[in-house]
Amino acid sequence: MRLFAILCFSLAVISCSQADDGPLVYQGESGPGAGRHIVFLAGDHEYRSEEALPAMARVMAKNLGFKCTVLFNVDPETGFIHPGNSNMPHTDVIETADLLVFGLRFQNFPAEQMQPIVDYLERGGPVVGTRTSTHAFKIPANSAFARFDHQYRGEEMKGGFGRQILGETWVSHYGKNHVMSTRLDIVPEQADHPILRGVKNPWVEAGGYWVDPMPGSLVLANAQPLDGMTPDSPPAKDKSPCPGVWVRTYTGKDDQSGRVFTTTYGASEDLRNDGFRRMLINGSMWAMGMEDAITGDLNVDLVGPYHPSTFRFNGFRRGVRPLDLAGWDTPIMAPSKPTK
Repeated sequence: MRLFAILCFSLAVISCSQADDGPLVYQGESGPGAGRHIVFLAGDHEYRSEEALPAMARVMAKNLGFKCTVLFNVDPETGFIHPGNSNMPHTDVIETADLLVFGLRFQNFPAEQMQPIVDYLERGGPVVGTRTSTHAFKIPANSAFARFDHQYRGEEMKGGFGRQILGETWVSHYGKNHVMSTRLDIVPEQADHPILRGVKNPWVEAGGYWVDPMPGSLVLANAQPLDGMTPDSPPAKDKSPCPGVWVRTYTGKDDQSGRVFTTTYGASEDLRNDGFRRMLINGSMWAMGMEDAITGDLNVDLVGPYHPSTFRFNGFRRGVRPLDLAGWDTPIMAPSKPTK
């Protein structure tokens, strides 16, 4: 009987360790980012932020010296990454973050996971928002966090997190995915902005979003939907450019302000483009007030094998735990992992 009890306890410990084996951390050693901590929140249903954000984190850690922690939506029973399930363990690490990078969609975190995000925003921490983060949260009206919902109508935070922090909430698609890619045209008047140093020919494979950023936002690049899936595809005849990359500031609880870099792109396959990737890295550094360290020749090369999945709903790779992506040479993600 005692042996049976010991066996059951051992199995419980193993099960628990599998379900929650700690956050994924990439620890840089040297570079302009040494001593700074970036936390990435990967949790969207379609655009594979669970691939794009760890790839971005590796670049910033290995090449530039940052400490990068990547948090994922995780199945609480298996410990496997399960995008979109509104469970993101270890958000307490945000307390020491110098930058918070959002790759979320329609999340409704439990209070203990949401509160560290709220605390960070109230202190005016720097923010980067990618793709679906304009509609990062979908929260019931009776929740203490309802004001972060993407459709929140109260005047104190109209449009929720997306509108009031990033500068825009969800509006509509503006270019059909997998049929129309997007060229990001740098606004000529902003060509000397630190975020655009070294950025050449940014192009992304995701279709467009229509947006009209909050007054006070500074648009750095306009998104031109293309009639095709190559950088030299012609502009879509019925679609004029609209903002695709911008910066702004927001105000926290006690008039503390934070810098924001927002782009409506950042899907898994978008990270393959050198120009877009550099813009994303530069934007992250600018948000932290590191513009003096941004040079046109920063090393923004991808680190380790990167195998982005073709983004689609429910198209995530199964059977992957966060720590399966640890180290510089593990694949993100292994092509052998099934997507169904």
